[in-house]
Amino acid sequence: MKKIITDFLVIGSGVAGLRAAIELADHGKVIIVTKDVPTESSTEYAQGGVAVALSDEDEVGIHFEDTIKAGDGLCKRGAVKVLVEEGPRRISELIEWGAEFDREGPKLAFTMEAAHSRRRILHSKGDSTGKELERVLISKARSIKNIERLPFSTATDLVVEQDTCMGGHVISASDSVYIEAKSTVLATGGAGQIYSRTTNPAVATGDGMAMAYRAGAILEDMEFVQFHPTALFIPPAPHFLLSEAMRGEGALLRNKTGELFMKRYHPDAELAPRDVVSRAIMSEMTATGTDHVYLDLRHLGSEFIKNRFPRIYSTCLQYSVDITADMVPVSPAAHYIMGGVRTDRNGCTSIRGLYAAGEVACTGVHGANRLASNSLLEGLVYGYRAGQSAAARRLGRTAGKDLSSTGSSPDPAIPSNALAESDSIRQRLRDIMWKDAGIIRSKTSLNEVIEGLSRWDFILGMDFTSRRDLELKNMLTVALIIVKAASRRKESIGAHYRSDFPSQGKGPLKHSISKKTGAR
Repeated sequence: MKKIITDFLVIGSGVAGLRAAIELADHGKVIIVTKDVPTESSTEYAQGGVAVALSDEDEVGIHFEDTIKAGDGLCKRGAVKVLVEEGPRRISELIEWGAEFDREGPKLAFTMEAAHSRRRILHSKGDSTGKELERVLISKARSIKNIERLPFSTATDLVVEQDTCMGGHVISASDSVYIEAKSTVLATGGAGQIYSRTTNPAVATGDGMAMAYRAGAILEDMEFVQFHPTALFIPPAPHFLLSEAMRGEGALLRNKTGELFMKRYHPDAELAPRDVVSRAIMSEMTATGTDHVYLDLRHLGSEFIKNRFPRIYSTCLQYSVDITADMVPVSPAAHYIMGGVRTDRNGCTSIRGLYAAGEVACTGVHGANRLASNSLLEGLVYGYRAGQSAAARRLGRTAGKDLSSTGSSPDPAIPSNALAESDSIRQRLRDIMWKDAGIIRSKTSLNEVIEGLSRWDFILGMDFTSRRDLELKNMLTVALIIVKAASRRKESIGAHYRSDFPSQGKGPLKHSISKKTGAR
């Protein structure tokens, strides 16, 4: 096994990982590990935009209150305060680095999304905001000589000695590597692939959450999974996201008979919080005996639609849907996990030397239900903060060996043979999670999931050398954590809805904790 000694290890290359790496580079050598090509992350697929209080009609305090309200009582107010107050600086910094946001004349253009009380969503090229952020951050990182990348490499486990993270094991197509680092930053994104319907890319298999859990880190609020109401429904087409900004611009939801139905569920209709809209769509699908509803933009005008949503327009055309002339078949899909590895406001986890930022982390910003377009901002703000915090750590070791260096390292586990039924188990896991641990849950359905997943417990004790099998192990780990946390929370709050406990509990709201050595 090769050994690399570096100052800082960043696992993941989305907005949070890149922003952390850029911050760390002033303080030493940084290695970024990414499973796929540099651009393959949830950041790349973020269409709607980034929420920030920069418009003339907006204020940081209003953004704060909107975030708190959307979080349904579980947001950590201090973390939200950091997000909204530091967000404008992080966006201005991106613009200085070359980010091109859409404008109306000389001024930045802002749009509306659900649960926002102001037009504060910045966007780029209509509906390619995440792609633009990724472009700018990758360009910035490539210009810094202290940053090196290991593409097509999969982190398998963190190395923890005496309650301190010392780095991690990584495999590629040709090598196994132990990367020793003064500080390690997890920025691996979410775990949407544990559901059969998800807007997340194939790399979102919960790797960082699972590795942190195995290492003994505390995970928090894992039961809160956000389902985006409007993903394209044209089997077997991908579950392509149809941005919430479409409803922000006036798109309407209609059921099988063409009836507008959202007013029956919430006074804000199509701009109700995402959990409300998702459950309303599920109710309409059940009532009308169909597997989708329709998103209708036709009244917005052909030219406006093409200019405002060019990527969505061209993608839907590939599946013979003209969003300027046709109603678009949609249904909900798993989109974002509000929970994750618990951190403080500086990205510190419960393990010394280990930091986390972005969707893999739980800062408490999102509470029980993320406010639309706050995730890119969180990646920027808390990626920066995690980088600052990780840079401040000093263990007295000095980097110096390059990527070709070799040496001793902690003994890795003996790899098991490839799992013959890996793909079959993966699909069955995803189907079970969608059916019984999705938008609407109950004691009965959650128990069925636990029973169904338990047949594959043997996988959790195995060590694999292939990315595909490692991903399955991580997916199973995260799925079980989510379901057990959902079983313990006997109330409905935000994105966690229990049909057997449809109202919020009477006592004070509490954050849930999951830890390998025991959970409460």
